[in-house]
Amino acid sequence: MPELPEVETIVRDLARLLPGRTIKGVEVLRPDLIEGDTPDGFAGKLRGRKIRSVVRRAKNIVMDLGGDRLLVNLGMTGRLLVARTGDEDATHLGARLALDRGRELRYHDVRRFGRLWTLTDGAWTAWDGELGVEPLSDDFTVDWLRGAAARSRVAVKTWLMDQARVVGVGNIYASEGLFRAGVDPRRPADTLSEAELARVRDGVRQVLAEAIEHRGTTFLDYRDARGEEGAFAARLKVYDREGQPCDVCGGTVQRLVQGGRSTFFCPSCQH
Repeated sequence: MPELPEVETIVRDLARLLPGRTIKGVEVLRPDLIEGDTPDGFAGKLRGRKIRSVVRRAKNIVMDLGGDRLLVNLGMTGRLLVARTGDEDATHLGARLALDRGRELRYHDVRRFGRLWTLTDGAWTAWDGELGVEPLSDDFTVDWLRGAAARSRVAVKTWLMDQARVVGVGNIYASEGLFRAGVDPRRPADTLSEAELARVRDGVRQVLAEAIEHRGTTFLDYRDARGEEGAFAARLKVYDREGQPCDVCGGTVQRLVQGGRSTFFCPSCQH
């Protein structure tokens, strides 16, 4: 599933291409991708609207339409691409937004776990308020981490992936961030010292920033808004490297299951 760096990469691409464009038409090919509306109702809310901005909130792409917002969650295999009208190389197309000046915004999804929906200003405010802290924001501080973690005995890796606490950090970057922090992913969140929490904050922020710089991590499905793969997979230190030597200490990278998800770590480097 695309995590914060992948979604941020797509948003930055779209933010250069979409603001000022008008949605001239909407075609929904997979109605099950539309949340909380019929295809006709969804299309009616978008048709004729101008896209004012494109931002990211958590793992979601958010387009401001001037009063309402269009949100896109990519699920596990979703892709959001800008193409020229008439280029028909699309596969697994779920929805198509015709834009002015000969462009289309296309949503593709092989497994169809993604979703598209609209929110009014009031609904957006309520929805946004239920989400956790953005890890690249100024709110993600050691003081905040200390207060939030002090109330939880959940393993720190699982804790970081709770979107009601910290948004956008999924399986890949939780494992990588904790490796950089030198913190065992099995440690209960409330056992971390202030120094360890500072390393967790810095490790998570550093790995997210570097992944954005390299346009995300592609294993199978992720593509940016230009249809290209991310390049960060080659820089992963522990994720998906079970049994391989640690780049830092030469020990063996191990794998365990936490909350139904694979966690990768180096027992020698992480305590």
